[in-house]
Amino acid sequence: MSRWLRHIGWWPPLLGTGVKVTRLDKDLRAVDVEMRLRRWNKNYLGVHFGGSLFAMTDPFYMIMVATNLGREYVVWDKAASIRYRKPGKGRVRAEFRLSEEMLAEIRAALEESGRHDARFVVEVKDDEGGVVAEVERVIYCATKAAHEERKRLRDGVV
Repeated sequence: MSRWLRHIGWWPPLLGTGVKVTRLDKDLRAVDVEMRLRRWNKNYLGVHFGGSLFAMTDPFYMIMVATNLGREYVVWDKAASIRYRKPGKGRVRAEFRLSEEMLAEIRAALEESGRHDARFVVEVKDDEGGVVAEVERVIYCATKAAHEERKRLRDGVV
């Protein structure tokens, strides 16, 4: 694991919203984060600001997939959406898990077509286990050759 990743909790976008990394496995197959309700991440109604809830789920799956696939692949965040379920009060948590089965599925799709959009859903939960928000993250994965070909086609270079 890179030195930067060991200190990701000090990265300004996470630090600024009050996101704390509470678990970071060396193989980057499991990451847990939490965020306490503070005056700087409250909304007008006194509950967690939606942007902070959304931010606490970024960039973990992209980093986890990129690290586990290796440098021979291109991995980017492609899209994300959030669905709020109930107001977030107090401390909220999110768990990110990347199983060997998920990685095998991504690798198989990459072998078949060179590109794959991996979809992950993470639940942001309160201390009672209630779901505050569901966030879907779409991670673009490609072999370097397929990615370069896509860029050439997009740019009109033959």
